Amino acid sequence: MPHFTKRYRLVVLLGPVSVLALVLVGRWLNATKRGGQEPAEPFRIAGNLYYVGANDVAAFLITGPEGHIVLDGGYPSTAPMIMASIAKLGFNIKDVKVLLNSEPHPDHAGGLGVLQQASGAELWTSEASAYSLASGGDDPDIVLPLRALIRIGILGYPAARVDHVLKDGDTIRVGPLALTAHVTGGHTRGCTSWSFPVRDDDRVLNVVSACDLVPLGGMRYPEQGADLERSFRVLRSLPADIWVTCHARWWGRYRKFVARATAKNPVEPFIDPEGYRAYIDAAEAQLRRGFVH
Repeated sequence: MPHFTKRYRLVVLLGPVSVLALVLVGRWLNATKRGGQEPAEPFRIAGNLYYVGANDVAAFLITGPEGHIVLDGGYPSTAPMIMASIAKLGFNIKDVKVLLNSEPHPDHAGGLGVLQQASGAELWTSEASAYSLASGGDDPDIVLPLRALIRIGILGYPAARVDHVLKDGDTIRVGPLALTAHVTGGHTRGCTSWSFPVRDDDRVLNVVSACDLVPLGGMRYPEQGADLERSFRVLRSLPADIWVTCHARWWGRYRKFVARATAKNPVEPFIDPEGYRAYIDAAEAQLRRGFVH
């Protein structure tokens, strides 16, 4: 009878764990593919900043006379959409000199290797994200069942060549372009937000590309809560006229894209400091409630 009880307890314990593992595996398997993404019309947000991502997984092109910068690479299978959008706007993927990344998950980093191969661009990333990008998605903070599947090649994405490891506060330059890195961890250890100016006629607008600020189910590390608290403070300290993030629905891509068609100045719908503050406030409230993606 005691032996039976021990076996019963083991089954009770392993059952929910197995179900959770299957759910997480399903989510990550989906994330390594196309993730339901469809092409979206590329467009100018303001000045030399363009949207070149899919319908939800975002990517951005910042153009300059000495070469361009692409921020985030989508899934491996959405990278061709990014390249098609760049071409549709009249630019050449070969003129992209720098690739930047917000976070090393498959929906935002999976296509960087494809873009790198097509452009020859150099990839800059935070120290904490560098290993994940170079290994095709492996991350010591991912729970063991998922990490094992990445390491044996079932999950993950094509590895990218990391050319430069940046530090918090570094500024990446391509000619007159200058983007400042803000390591704002919590979603991942090395998640990186970016701030930079764009010129709209006679005014300069401050742009912030903000990290995802919500923990992901299946990924945990001891400093995660403290990192998120710091990230809230850092992002609130940045001046933001225009803000974007890695998922287009979070910053209202489609709504703002539609509004620009009837606006007196097509840039105006994207000037949204209130939305930026609300994004940070909502993430902080979710942390207090224990919410995860």
